[in-house]
Amino acid sequence: MFSGIVKGVGKVLEAHAAGSDRRLVIGTAGVPLGPLEPGASVAVNGVCLTATECAPDRFAADVSAATAAVTTLGALGAGAAVNLEPSLRVGDPLDGHLVLGHVDGVGRVAAVRRAGASLALEIELPPGLEPFVAVKGSIAVDGVSLTVNAVDGRRFAVNVIPHTAAVTVIGTYTHGTAVNIEVDLIARYLARLREFPESHGHANHRPD
Repeated sequence: MFSGIVKGVGKVLEAHAAGSDRRLVIGTAGVPLGPLEPGASVAVNGVCLTATECAPDRFAADVSAATAAVTTLGALGAGAAVNLEPSLRVGDPLDGHLVLGHVDGVGRVAAVRRAGASLALEIELPPGLEPFVAVKGSIAVDGVSLTVNAVDGRRFAVNVIPHTAAVTVIGTYTHGTAVNIEVDLIARYLARLREFPESHGHANHRPD
C-alpha cells in the first residue's frame, strides 16, 4: 500500500530480459526510500514491484510479462527516470490517498500548459476507465496522487504544483507521454457493488 507521495526520481541502470519477464536495476541515489531489504515493496512509476536484490544506492526487481504488457514498465530502458515510493508503514502519514500500486491502464498526456507557476495537464484515459474518474476525486498518475479538476469524456484535467513537478517525472511530460493510471480504490469498489444491487445489505443475512 502506498500514499501517492513520491519520494523522488530514480534512474533505470539496467533493463534486460529474464526469461519471459524483465529485470530492472534502479538507481536510488538521493531518494530517501529508507533501508530496503529483499522482499520490500517499492512503487516504480506507480507499479508495485518487489525488490529482489538491494544495495545502498540501487535495487533490482523483476517485472512479469503480464505487468509489462499493461503498464509503461515494459518500455523502460537504461537511463529512464522513474518515480519511487516505498510502501507505507504503520504510523506513516497518509498525505495523498490510498494507492495499491495495481495499475488499471496506460493513459497519454493530451495537453501540457503553464498555469501560473504550476502545470495544467490533460490526460486521456484508456477505454473503460471513465466511470471511475470524478471531479474532486483522487487519481494516481505514474504513482503520483493528484486531484481531478475536470472530466470530459475520456479526458481529465489536473493541476500540478511546482514542488510536485520538480520531484517527480511529471516535470518532463510532453504531449503524447504514456503514463500509468490507477483509479481511486473507493471508486473501483463502488462501481463493482453497483453490478450486484440485489446483494446490498444481505452479506450477513442468515436464514432462520
